[in-house]
Amino acid sequence: QVQLVESGGGLVQPGGSLRLSCAASGSIFTIYAMGWYRQAPGKQRELVATIMRSDSTVYADSVKGRFTISRDNAKNTVYLQMNSLKPEDTAVYNCYADYGNYVWGQGTQVTVSS
Repeated sequence: QVQLVESGGGLVQPGGSLRLSCAASGSIFTIYAMGWYRQAPGKQRELVATIMRSDSTVYADSVKGRFTISRDNAKNTVYLQMNSLKPEDTAVYNCYADYGNYVWGQGTQVTVSS
């Protein structure tokens, strides 16, 4: 059973930075992709960033140039570095892993406000 534990959310001022972590554990054979979705009240859930097995990455247009996703293969951990944060980045962020099935982290709140 694969489990994801994510951390790093919090309250930050506009223009600030946060780093989210998502650590996978369990009987993992191959992870094809990991990344984050986010959802704010009244808004659609959206894919924020994904890193593939090949190390290729995909970003939402709204975060390109500001967010960077990376991985530490030895730790089975993926990181989302979020810079130049804006109020519209405020949301619950859920990491996911695709290993044939999907598994989700518990979610972490990111609030960008002055």
